[in-house]
Parts: sequence; C-alpha cells; structure tokens
Amino acid sequence: MKKVLASLLLAATFTLSAVAQQPAKKEDKAKKEVKQTQGKAKGKETAPPPPPPAPKLKKDGTPDKRFKENKKPEGPLKKDGTADMRYKANKEKAAKKK
Repeated sequence: MKKVLASLLLAATFTLSAVAQQPAKKEDKAKKEVKQTQGKAKGKETAPPPPPPAPKLKKDGTPDKRFKENKKPEGPLKKDGTADMRYKANKEKAAKKK
C-alpha cells in the first residue's frame, strides 16, 4: 500500500513540475519592453480632433444659410435628420422662420 501511494505521489509531482511555468528568456523580456515602449509612443502621437468649422456669416453678422454648417437645427433631431418638433428649441426656431 505504501508503495502505491509513494508512486502516485511521485507521478503527481512529475506531472505538476512539467506543467509549471518556464522561466522567461532574455529575448522574451526584450520583446516585451519594446512592445511597451512602442505602445506608449503611439499614444503620445495621436492628434486631438480638429475643431468644428466656424460658421460663415453675412455682412450684418447673421449666419449665412447657404452653407451646410449653418442649416443645422439647434434642438434634437429625428432619425432622418430633420428637427424633432416635440422640443421647444425646434418649435421656437420654426416660429422665427414664419
């Protein structure tokens, strides 16, 4: 009985030692350091998004509605991109047009 338990214990020890993690090689450590430094460099090189275009104005200072950036409704939009008339901001803008 003792021989059986001893052999099972010995087999379990060898099995677990084979599964244990191998020590990292110097090449692996160098690759990890290079990847980390490259990742940091990429993060610093990203540029901030460009500012929105300034609205084009007429001589009297009001927005020129011939340009697309000045035609956007002020309030919330529907899925098709038109103004949602359930909101006060859009209703006021429609009333000003009339």
